[in-house]
Amino acid sequence: MSLDRGPRRLRSLDRSALIAASVTALSLTASGCMVVHGEREVLPATTQAEAGKALRQFTAAYNKADKAYDSSLDADHVTGALEDIDRARLKAGAANNPGGNPAHTPLELSDAKFTIPKKAGWPRWFVADAAGNKGGSVRWLFVFTRGGLDEPWEAAYLTLVAPGKVPEFKKDKDGWAEAVDVNSARLAVKPADLGEQYTTYLKNGGDVFADGAQTSVWRAERKKDAKRPGLATQYIDEPLASGDYAPLALRTADGGALVFFSTHHFEKQTAYPGSSIPTPGDDVLALTKGEIKQSFTMEFVSNQVALDPGKGSDDQEVSVLGRIQGMTSAQGE
Repeated sequence: MSLDRGPRRLRSLDRSALIAASVTALSLTASGCMVVHGEREVLPATTQAEAGKALRQFTAAYNKADKAYDSSLDADHVTGALEDIDRARLKAGAANNPGGNPAHTPLELSDAKFTIPKKAGWPRWFVADAAGNKGGSVRWLFVFTRGGLDEPWEAAYLTLVAPGKVPEFKKDKDGWAEAVDVNSARLAVKPADLGEQYTTYLKNGGDVFADGAQTSVWRAERKKDAKRPGLATQYIDEPLASGDYAPLALRTADGGALVFFSTHHFEKQTAYPGSSIPTPGDDVLALTKGEIKQSFTMEFVSNQVALDPGKGSDDQEVSVLGRIQGMTSAQGE
């Protein structure tokens, strides 16, 4: 099973052209007019003020969509893995509560800090790190991207990270961060390969990732679930690494990188003769096609954030700091 979406945005087939489009900025010098090509010039992705505005616009749209259970209300502010997760959540909520979310509590973000890299070409992106009024004392870690000056900023990644776990980033004298090439060989694992390495680890284990809730603990839980009486459970895990799902990495002060990456998961439950599939909850059923008889396959999209050490550092294990996963569809048979 695969998610064949390529580089296009899920909402529109033709928007991918904007990502590759060159944008020309004009700047005046004392000697006249100079043309600076945005696809070649290394420039800050945005300003602190614009980053703050993007976060506020996202929060306002997210709250409207959550209150109404209507994904069209924040469609211009989410993309990639976060869009998949958010849209499915809202679809299920609307199916079970057509009048809107009876338990809606507005999301409030505070103490926001923005890390903005300098880079050439599109898409440009930045990281927002904020405290939220939900989820306890965790930090809400967003990545906002856009593919051109005429596009809105959209949240592509969202993970929740324990306090004190967000690393210090490498910055220049002006306060701009450093974007890391996803094919950089200066890290324990190339950021472009993290999705594949992670899904391989979930299947086979290994020594690439440090033990933790999203690695060794998750593998142990899945092994336990696979042995439930009367029920066989199979897992298929795939990387998502192109277009709006592409990994993004920031250089940390210690020479490593903080990497955001996406993955795609399937979980198939098959009941033995004389047994039955446990009845799913209403939100799961709202996303399910077919009738659940002897098998039930759930599809998930997940986004992770990980610390990828610099090559040659004492510890070469990648640490997954946070992960948010959402079911996007299901099939009963």
